[in-house]
Amino acid sequence: MKVLLINGSPHKNGTTFTALSEAERILKEEGVETEILHIGTSVKGCMVCLGCKDGSGCVIKDSVNEAAEKLKEADGVIVGSPVYYASPNGSLVAFLDRLFFSSKFDKTMKVGAAVVCARRGGCTASFDVINKYFSISGMPIATSSYWNQVHGSNGEDASFDEEGMQTMRNLARNMAFMIKSISLGKEKYGLPEKESAAKTNFIRR
Repeated sequence: MKVLLINGSPHKNGTTFTALSEAERILKEEGVETEILHIGTSVKGCMVCLGCKDGSGCVIKDSVNEAAEKLKEADGVIVGSPVYYASPNGSLVAFLDRLFFSSKFDKTMKVGAAVVCARRGGCTASFDVINKYFSISGMPIATSSYWNQVHGSNGEDASFDEEGMQTMRNLARNMAFMIKSISLGKEKYGLPEKESAAKTNFIRR
């Protein structure tokens, strides 16, 4: 069993990394393999060129396609982001748009979780944005004892957020339990039946 942790901060070892590392530590204790992927700062946004329609991945050759391969093999993913103007980092949003749009494999029952970090405010709005990628993909969302947020201006600050660090630990335990339970459920019952997509819009002529 494996969880991919995505560090959506431009600071490789900042607040977001500290939060993800605490979750990673517990996942490893629970016997789950982990990998932290740092997306960097030079991520382009989706062009809606539909070049990925054939299933060959995004036409922009960067860390998105690398992440898609890792996500395909993972049982769960934790996406971490700093908060900028009550929203996730713009590079991360561009990354997630392309990752979820261009990767055509079935993500049903892969467990997802959002982790957000701020000095003070905007966490819950950012939390909602990230969770929407999971909820549109048939992915159960792992929760904790509080919303998955850590506060601090840097990595050292974050380590002193006792409630935030506890939230990361509880999140990791809950995610590990969900992944193990889903694995047993798939063995016994298989995945839920999925209907063909019904595409509609709100324009009538």
